[in-house]
Amino acid sequence: MKHIYQPGAFGLSIEIFPPRTEQGDASLFENLHRLRAYNPAFISCTYGAGGSTQTRTVELCERIQQELDTPATAHLTCVGSTVDDLCDWLAFASSRSIRNIMALRGDPPQGSHEFQSVAGGLDHASELVSLIRRQVPEMGIGVAGYPEKHPEAVDAKSDLDFLKRKVDAGADAVFTQLFYVNDNFLRFRDAYHAAGISIPLIPGIMPITSYARIKRITGMCQAIFPNELASRLEHVQDDDAAQFEIGVDYAIAQCRELMDAGVPGLHFYVLNRSDACERILDALNLHPAH
Repeated sequence: MKHIYQPGAFGLSIEIFPPRTEQGDASLFENLHRLRAYNPAFISCTYGAGGSTQTRTVELCERIQQELDTPATAHLTCVGSTVDDLCDWLAFASSRSIRNIMALRGDPPQGSHEFQSVAGGLDHASELVSLIRRQVPEMGIGVAGYPEKHPEAVDAKSDLDFLKRKVDAGADAVFTQLFYVNDNFLRFRDAYHAAGISIPLIPGIMPITSYARIKRITGMCQAIFPNELASRLEHVQDDDAAQFEIGVDYAIAQCRELMDAGVPGLHFYVLNRSDACERILDALNLHPAH
């Protein structure tokens, strides 16, 4: 992660989550083999609610590196873990040749509106970044950024202050929450640079393949969804193929504009499917064969 976003280079990354079944694993790796053809700089794997898949995350990352010959990034959160637990996990991940971590505070447990650390745990992602940097100094560290403000932040300025703490603690790159209004990302980037943050800022892209699903996801993370796009999707909400086409076309236009604006990479939330991402990357001429 430290050396991905060099001047003149473009970093493509893919984010997946741990499946719950063997059939899900088989489907995931079938899709990842297809995406491997686009030569991603890394594939990241989420940690699971309440850290429920923390061992699986490392095991999947290890398999990705061995089977796909592609660097993997394991997510790590503060949820439900003491500092000792986190140190044990870091030692375990390091022993499995994981060299990159996405360091996150984590969401409150389901049914709770407020994050609370366990006794002996950490309260903020910046503390987790500091811990990783102390325990495994050579580890590449990614953190999250929020172009439209974290739902719990009082305002955009305080949210940016929290992000700067993560960066000052030792983060190597910032990956954003999904968004669908590029102007909001570009304004955030301006404020990011004005705050003196210079590490790479990578936009997070979630292609729309289902209107019902994206309404649920944007509702949870409070991402702004354009009215015109919502209206187009509502008109075809009973037509899965039409929703897919609208979502892919929108993502292509969104990514082109971001690339023209000079972003150093794109981070795709693919929901363990390759079809939409393949279409987008082909349209952007990001296939190695091009």
